[in-house]
Amino acid sequence: MDRYSKVGKLVRDRIPQIVRENGAEPVIYTAGPEEYRSRLRNKLGEEVAEFLEADEESAPEELADVLEVVRALAADLGVDADQLEKIREAKAGQRGGFADRIIWTGNR
Repeated sequence: MDRYSKVGKLVRDRIPQIVRENGAEPVIYTAGPEEYRSRLRNKLGEEVAEFLEADEESAPEELADVLEVVRALAADLGVDADQLEKIREAKAGQRGGFADRIIWTGNR
């Protein structure tokens, strides 16, 4: 657990507006760069855990949440969605993807 995880949580940009529309006043602040990166990393773990626990019906929505956090992390690292896709494609070209469902159990 890092020093930021004790108070508050990183939420999507429109959440304060939605809270206001529902009649409450949110207590918020804007994270600095170090805290933002730390909270994004924590959020990724949170979203992955939600995806892993999801049933087939809610899994696509949870996976979209994972993707949103991945894109935010990439942007924080100075990598846009197109660059990230090019990196993914290059890696898939070198090592392949996961479409063939190959399970490695070791070497002989």
